[in-house]
Amino acid sequence: MTEDNHPTDPSAIRPETLVVAAGRPPREPGASANVPVQLTSTYAADGPVVYARSGNPTWSAFEAALGALEGGHALVHSSGMAAIAAALSLVPPEGTVLVTDATYYETGEALRELETTGRTIVRRHATDTAGFLAALPGADLLWLESPTNPLMDVVDLETVLARSRELGVVGVVDNTLPTPLLCRPLELGADVVVHSATKYLSGHSDVILGATVVADTDRGRALGARLQRHRTLHGAIAGPMAVFLALRGLRTLAVRFERACASAAELAVRLTGHPAVSRVRYPGFGGMLSFEVAGDAAAAERVCAATRVWLHATSLGAVESQLERRRRHPAEPETVPENLVRLSVGIEHVEDLWADLDQALRHALP
Repeated sequence: MTEDNHPTDPSAIRPETLVVAAGRPPREPGASANVPVQLTSTYAADGPVVYARSGNPTWSAFEAALGALEGGHALVHSSGMAAIAAALSLVPPEGTVLVTDATYYETGEALRELETTGRTIVRRHATDTAGFLAALPGADLLWLESPTNPLMDVVDLETVLARSRELGVVGVVDNTLPTPLLCRPLELGADVVVHSATKYLSGHSDVILGATVVADTDRGRALGARLQRHRTLHGAIAGPMAVFLALRGLRTLAVRFERACASAAELAVRLTGHPAVSRVRYPGFGGMLSFEVAGDAAAAERVCAATRVWLHATSLGAVESQLERRRRHPAEPETVPENLVRLSVGIEHVEDLWADLDQALRHALP
């Protein structure tokens, strides 16, 4: 992160201010308040960037802002899956990955593909802290989500990551759901943080983008160099316009997330005890929750089809509230109940969200 792209000391201000201030151009008379979109593939020789596959000033601004929020050095990727693929490239040949038994389903697909290449995948339930600690000595890479997607189970990150650091196991945390406003895994001992920046960071359902963040240590910088090499060699680079939009969305993360979290907490209370709901899965924080419809998969699909304010869609973390029955995807593991509906709470008025959800739930009743 350069001084130009980091005009404010991140240790001196709160995250809600940092998310607005970081990654700005230098404050000079007549200077732009925002970093412009740099639409170029080619740079004149002998400058800091040789070719646009390896760098872009628009990328640098986003990376500076996200790095400051997470407390490390960020690297932007073309998608969340590109970031996940880069992080999984750190697994050595015939290495072992220790992971929660429920993850984002395409992370699960990527792990199953790794198994076909001679790697070993060891799974433990997110709340089985003793199981993680017992399995860590045989692992090369630890992969965690907290909460897990879509079951919303919470990992004891502090305990598990501290032990992984002691053993030299590379610790990776997908921080997409809590965002750096609620969790900073690098401070807990993680080596790499992964984001689908498509989700909360950009927040407007208009870009596909990912990011990795590594610690500002010799170990972190070495891992960051490997992640950057993977990005370059595999061509998983982001378009400057998408990164510009993500940076613009990042500026409002704090206010968007505050509303989403408050509404999610209220909806969790109201869903508990609803006659059409058999179980609510809410981790106690964040803007995400899941519930199980008191019925079968068809009943859950009726709920999703009946909403008018909630968008029935496969995504999360946007200004619009979204819901989906996750087992409609064949790759979703069997540990996810057929009747589970995942909610991503947006920034609409909570009473409108509840009224729409309540009437949709009544469609599921026999």
